Amino acid sequence: MAYWVLKAILTPVLRFLFKVRVEGLEHVPTDGPAILASNHVSFSDSIFLPLVLKRRITFVAKAEYFEDPKTAWFFRAVGQIPIKREGGSASQRALDSAREVLEGGGLFGIYPEGTRSPDGRLYKGHTGVARLAMQCKVPILPVAMVGTREAQPIGQVKPNFFMPITIRIGRPMAFERQRERADDPQVLRSITDEVMFELRELSGQEYVNTYAKRKDTVEAADEAKVKSIVDVTDGAQSPSVAVAG
Repeated sequence: MAYWVLKAILTPVLRFLFKVRVEGLEHVPTDGPAILASNHVSFSDSIFLPLVLKRRITFVAKAEYFEDPKTAWFFRAVGQIPIKREGGSASQRALDSAREVLEGGGLFGIYPEGTRSPDGRLYKGHTGVARLAMQCKVPILPVAMVGTREAQPIGQVKPNFFMPITIRIGRPMAFERQRERADDPQVLRSITDEVMFELRELSGQEYVNTYAKRKDTVEAADEAKVKSIVDVTDGAQSPSVAVAG
């Protein structure tokens, strides 16, 4: 319920404050499971993408984000669920959480780069997206977020209003012929690279064949952005700051 309430509140605000354009929305299935694999250039990617979709999309986030009641509701409201705490590595627990979403027939959002691009370029993708698609036998839809980095650069709490933002959704990639080799690392690498190639074509970003590294200051900046949105929703500030995420 909170997801749809927040979506109803923020959608008209974001549409007014930013020039949002969506391409390829017809590629998103009206029902059934699918993975939306997106490039990641801004904290606001996880806000703009859910708002332009007619269906709910779910992401996974660190369990620690859900320990503070004041911010936990926000992460749930924007479609995020905590990574499972028990068993295996953090990446495996994230995949287990994602699998539950897909097995329930939902849309799952994932950033193959693993973290935000530090400089706006597109970095090498981790193979978790391919493993998830193979295990759950679901298609991958490449999604390019264009302009969100300029609208809200890393480390900046208040966004730059009235900036153009384009969200491009590519055709579903099924990879059905590779499913009989779903555990082959080379197959998973090949699928992931193909997804990243599509993201490069959709986004126009320069590709870097190395993994992106997360900066220590990013999480602190994220928490500040979330708190600013929470304050707005609690009525502590004016609606014009509601997109500080």
